[in-house]
Amino acid sequence: MSSSNNNRENGIAGSGCEILVPFSERKPLEEIERSIIKRYRKHIWSKFVKAIREFNLVEDGDKIAVAISGGKDSMLMAKLFQELKRQGQFKIELEFIVMDPGYHESIKELLIDNCRYLNIPIHIFESKIFEIVDDIAQDYPCYMCARMRRGALYNKAQELGCNKLALGHHFNDVIETTMLNILYSGCFKTMLPKLKSTNFKGVELIRPMYYIREKHIENFIQNSGIWPLNCACMVAAKKTSSKRNEIKELIKDLKKNFENVDKSIFKAAQNVNMDAILGWQKDGKKYSYLDFYE
Repeated sequence: MSSSNNNRENGIAGSGCEILVPFSERKPLEEIERSIIKRYRKHIWSKFVKAIREFNLVEDGDKIAVAISGGKDSMLMAKLFQELKRQGQFKIELEFIVMDPGYHESIKELLIDNCRYLNIPIHIFESKIFEIVDDIAQDYPCYMCARMRRGALYNKAQELGCNKLALGHHFNDVIETTMLNILYSGCFKTMLPKLKSTNFKGVELIRPMYYIREKHIENFIQNSGIWPLNCACMVAAKKTSSKRNEIKELIKDLKKNFENVDKSIFKAAQNVNMDAILGWQKDGKKYSYLDFYE
């Protein structure tokens, strides 16, 4: 029996990796795939297609690098893209890329096992990001790790001839990022559904899970019986607490008295009144409302 199977039976996934849910038997692949457009059509599939169409994230002729970390979000995103291609709504090519930042061997094996079971053909490439971050990032390893991961993924996408790189950020990531910027950076800035890379010419980053709520992703993964990776990083555990987790808890508390507070935060970035703000930046230049005050 492989070590990944042993880990599943023993209720663990390897050093540094947390399991989202207690072990449940994996559903047949056909049932998992069918549930995307049946059981989860309203909350997952329709939201995926809505973001793609509203923000023009996918076009005929695209070659898309779908980044897979092994977590719940990216595993679902890979299956969503496979379904999108299967339905023939767009003529696209897909490359499923996995960047190994220095996972424990049992974690890497679990990731590969999940992708094999879900019929996701992956390109795995190694980096030493965990090791590097451990050496140079004293206070904010997550920030440094995210930047280095992004660069490595862009580079691999470009190497494979892809013009787009898809990341699995979802609705909750968007509102949490907005609040992080307001409360910790003192600026109003959100996570955009797409943006062009300034360092990797010809590659555009897209976030097709922009409208999908995290709770529905969790429900899908739990029902499928898949064991996703969580963070799997011991660097962050040693050095810092997560500001994002603090924001998650804050939003959860706010929802107790204002159920739709998350919707309001999300919509705020779509309803900025330029006549009622003190200042803003555009193309690196700062402006004050006084510049236009008559």
